[in-house]
Amino acid sequence: MAGSPALVMRLVASAFSVAERAAGIVRKVMRSGELGIVEKTGANDLQTMADRLAQQSICASLSRKFPNITIIGEEDLPQEAVGEDLIETGQADEILQKPCPAEYCNVKEEEVVVWVDPLDGTKEYTEGLLDHVTVLIGIAYKGMAIAGVINQPFFNYQAGAGATLGRTLWGVVGLGAFGFQLQEAPEGRRVITTTRSHSNKVVMDCVQAMEPHDVIRVGGAGNKIIQLVEGKASAYVFASPGCKKWDTCATEAILHAVGGKLTDMHGKAYRYDADVKHMNSAGVLAALRNHEYYRSRVPQSVLQALPCD
Repeated sequence: MAGSPALVMRLVASAFSVAERAAGIVRKVMRSGELGIVEKTGANDLQTMADRLAQQSICASLSRKFPNITIIGEEDLPQEAVGEDLIETGQADEILQKPCPAEYCNVKEEEVVVWVDPLDGTKEYTEGLLDHVTVLIGIAYKGMAIAGVINQPFFNYQAGAGATLGRTLWGVVGLGAFGFQLQEAPEGRRVITTTRSHSNKVVMDCVQAMEPHDVIRVGGAGNKIIQLVEGKASAYVFASPGCKKWDTCATEAILHAVGGKLTDMHGKAYRYDADVKHMNSAGVLAALRNHEYYRSRVPQSVLQALPCD
């Protein structure tokens, strides 16, 4: 008889269900109209009741099931008891049925770091740009992003009354990614996706150096990676500090699972160990295909402005 699924697959299966619970919280807060907005470092760095409750739900649910993993969440919240209504104990059966890649079969809880962004695209959430919003749960082992879950709580929200809201994408490096239709951007067209609310001259100089046919400005790292894997954009170019490890762990894992690549602007991989600094200081450069082309186009002035960690 086959043994129980490997830890990594059980953790991803839980993260899938936990992200769906968090997405439900995000939608419920939006419906209530009481977003509870506070500024963290300024008007472009916001936190809402949805961020707080979703992070409590994710962290408490995963900690209860996997007590020895390290969890790092975006929101700096006080230690307090979490209500049972926020706890998710389910696991996605479709994930438990999948084989674990051999290199992750013997991973132990103590070796895992989970990076959580409970609501990626908070500013857009407060402005009603709901398709930009995602819930991100990334799983790292030996400093590398190996698995991730991206939930879009408001996927389909423009389809009208009665439409089913939300979807969950997930992936494991060495296994693949699921929950969406993988598609490449149109051949011969360079479509760059970049920041909507954190732009500056360096950011835009780097975007223009890619010689884009089109530039899309949207919120949320999760949203931008979805654009890459669904063929709406060719590269995600953000030549600035601003993104954090909880923005890129889940997204990098899913992108890598389908053959893409995410690095800093120098082409260097980020690490996701528990003790790394949270800021991605040297920007983000990601592509489903031809990453090296985009890396080669980064101006020297940008590389000098964004030293490697």
